[in-house]
Amino acid sequence: MAETAKYDMVIIGSGPGGYVAAIRAGQLGLKTLVVEKDDKLGGTCLHVGCIPTKDLLLNADVYDYFQDGKEFGIICKEFSIDWAAIQARKTKVVTRLAKGVEFLFKKNKVETVQGYGRLAGPGRITVTDAKGQKREIQAAKVVLATGSEAKTFPGFEPDGKTILTNKEILALQALPKSMVIMGAGAVGVEFASIFHRFGVEVTILEMLPRAVPLEDEEISAELEKSFRRQGIALATQAKVEKAAKTASGVSVSYTGADGKPQAMEAETLLVAVGRSPNTQDVGLEGTRVKLERGFVKVDPYMQTDEPGLYAIGDIVANSPLLAHVASREGIVAVTHAAGKPVEPVNYGQIPNCTYCEPEISSVGMTERQAREKGHPVRIGKFPFAANSKATILGAREGFVKIVSDEKYGEILGVHMVGPRVTELIAEAVMTMRLEGTVEDLADAIHPHPTLSEAVMEAAHAAHDWAIHI
Repeated sequence: MAETAKYDMVIIGSGPGGYVAAIRAGQLGLKTLVVEKDDKLGGTCLHVGCIPTKDLLLNADVYDYFQDGKEFGIICKEFSIDWAAIQARKTKVVTRLAKGVEFLFKKNKVETVQGYGRLAGPGRITVTDAKGQKREIQAAKVVLATGSEAKTFPGFEPDGKTILTNKEILALQALPKSMVIMGAGAVGVEFASIFHRFGVEVTILEMLPRAVPLEDEEISAELEKSFRRQGIALATQAKVEKAAKTASGVSVSYTGADGKPQAMEAETLLVAVGRSPNTQDVGLEGTRVKLERGFVKVDPYMQTDEPGLYAIGDIVANSPLLAHVASREGIVAVTHAAGKPVEPVNYGQIPNCTYCEPEISSVGMTERQAREKGHPVRIGKFPFAANSKATILGAREGFVKIVSDEKYGEILGVHMVGPRVTELIAEAVMTMRLEGTVEDLADAIHPHPTLSEAVMEAAHAAHDWAIHI
């Protein structure tokens, strides 16, 4: 075994939690090392998650504009999809951002080592490289940022051609003619939006009663209506039982909402039913760390029950599996480890974004959650059909919905579905963070014509004062 190296901070994993934590640790003057098992920095989000999928969604948007060019006075007589060029641009974007992480590590004096990191005792990590050679590293503090993997089930193992997860689908060499998507959560509806607009026949099978089940019920209903209008087939309360490969693809058997067995065939099946934490074989069995369904329990400062050991990101119990949450948790963890004051994560003010078409974003409580918690609520809604900028964009679907406390005007939750709402939700997050009321949001002057006016109008609508409806 190679000679032991010593660091103030060792971070296992370089995803959006790990690399942000490392940069902040470097800024705080800590001698920092990142251990990454892959040959690239950035983790799932950068290489097979957030970034490549959003790049493909942009390609789909551009293709939509060409198809609707006549509406905008532009006649496109000849245009087609060059899948190889689309894939090449995606790779170019990902590569550029990965190099950006490398640059930031150098700038902040963060060291890296490639290999599989495993806890080997208090303040000790063993790193095994691709050749099986081991080295030991010592650290005053350790942050576990090992992320998650797509859930799979017996009989649904990905093969890279017909049965896919988020990884394999991004590497398809050609567009399939048809696709069944198992799961109508964020991953499922995003890929449905991508491939349907590229001409793939898409069917979504969701076991629960509605699509995007974590969102407000009215948001789910609006998305389902839009998907039907677009031609994306969606079956809810559909429990997938098995998948069998055929000569032309895959046969999917499921039980429908009526309880009757059904089957359908497609070229490909995307399994998008959630993610599992990477907490196996990282050395937790020799620690005091407590697990909950495989997720690590932590305190408000991301400390585990093992002294000097922190955990962040997708492996944390009761934490949303979102890149921006992991990043904030990483900052909290290393700042606390450095002995500096830091505010814990407020999980009641986490923005959630789904980049399907139309987009979805939300923060705070749904209407149902607010009522169940005993709040007397006042609802303000404003449709994008009445917004000038949405009309200009030709994207008039959806609405902004604000859930507020009837007595004091406290904003309990904001829910949006429509054009570019993933960019609009930050205003709601900031207003809630500053304890602003629905009246504060309504009285803030918004520029015209912008999509953001829909947020202001929804705030006015909470008191029946909306101007344009």
